Amino acid sequence: MPDRAEGTAAARAQDPWQDAVLDRAAGAARVGATGQDERADALDAVAAALDRETGELVALAEWETRLPAGRLRAEVGRTTFQLRSFAGYLRSGAANGVVVDHADPDWPPGPRPDLRRVLVPLGPVAVFGSTSFPFAFSVAGNDTASALAAGCPVVFKASHSYPDLADRTAEIVEAVLPKGVFALVHGTRRARELVGDPRIKAVAFIGSARVGRELHHLAATRPEPIPFYGGFGSVNPVFVTRQAAAVRGAEIAKGFAAALAQSSGQLCTKPGLLVVPEGFAGQVAAEVRALRAEPLFNRLVAKRCETAVEALTAFLDVLVEGGSTAGGHAPTLLRTTAADVLAGQTDALTECFGPVAVVATYRSSAELLELAATMPGQLTATVHGEDDDVLPELVDELTGRAGRIVWNDWPNDIATTPAMHHGGPWPATTSPFHTSVGVRAVERFQRPVVFQGFPRRFLPEVLADNR
Repeated sequence: MPDRAEGTAAARAQDPWQDAVLDRAAGAARVGATGQDERADALDAVAAALDRETGELVALAEWETRLPAGRLRAEVGRTTFQLRSFAGYLRSGAANGVVVDHADPDWPPGPRPDLRRVLVPLGPVAVFGSTSFPFAFSVAGNDTASALAAGCPVVFKASHSYPDLADRTAEIVEAVLPKGVFALVHGTRRARELVGDPRIKAVAFIGSARVGRELHHLAATRPEPIPFYGGFGSVNPVFVTRQAAAVRGAEIAKGFAAALAQSSGQLCTKPGLLVVPEGFAGQVAAEVRALRAEPLFNRLVAKRCETAVEALTAFLDVLVEGGSTAGGHAPTLLRTTAADVLAGQTDALTECFGPVAVVATYRSSAELLELAATMPGQLTATVHGEDDDVLPELVDELTGRAGRIVWNDWPNDIATTPAMHHGGPWPATTSPFHTSVGVRAVERFQRPVVFQGFPRRFLPEVLADNR
């Protein structure tokens, strides 16, 4: 059997794209040494270019994805806002992470040298875009923007769901960035080649758990392991207390149906599990039954959704039968009990991408808490409550299991703001410490370096002052 190095060399010989693209990216890694103002200007330039071409991009996306023009136009706006947010963060100086401790001969327990800490870019980053967000989590989306803000060149692996849109967006991005700082590639085989290439120093991935876990393993078992920031999605449970159901039952049922229908359920933050007191499921079913069928992203998404529903209906009751119709894909609502899940019916806790959800009924507060304790890692967990005695313990339990906990609202929308954390414990993501939304996302692609005792003339400019 040939060793890994021989296999890699053979692959490159057969497919020269890799050397061409990755050599340019590695050469462009010195962009990280440029000032943060220059990087901020570049991000602003990308945002302005996308704004100018919004009409063309939305028309192309509408044709390739079947998403409505209004949703797509809003997503372009979110994308350019993200880019400008990172630009502003760079200009603020906060992205440097600078800490300076001046020399102190009287420092206990012994003299302290001059120490200056700064965050530096990791190097070229491979970014895998989302199928369901053709702008905000795609070619010029948050992962790309945060890597560029960190000073890392990006090689973007395009989704097969919108190749023409990906190419056109990449043309716009490449036209305003220095050569080699950004490149786009297509093809399933190139996913493994990118993650395994020694010139790639980090990976950001949004997609299926099966593919993501395979690539995560590859990143971890390279001769030089690299960070792999994978987002795989979650069921995003919603817990409704007895008092909330009694006081606001109709409002909660209607709100859940609307959240399930948003973007036809094609969101990683879709509430896919509703945990309610016994007797409440019928009210929820009535609201879901009234929803319209909407088109899914493409035939592959629809097929996977149908396959997942077929597997779930083998052991769950069907409250609302959805599926493919002439108008698109109608929502499906399934039912189980907390007791059945606790007895081993854990497949009900698995994400089903699309307009599908499970209602689980509970009989007591103890059963509600026990169900919360069985949850695997989640991107979000939501609580609809009033002044219930169970709330402190429930929220405490969910704090250990989710990256974001929502109170009396719905988790679908992810605000692009510094306080946001979009992430969560395994298996929702591979790194519960990091967010992929908001300016703190830049930290995924940086590492700290401390300069000890250096004359100022040899220090990076950002460290050379007297702070």
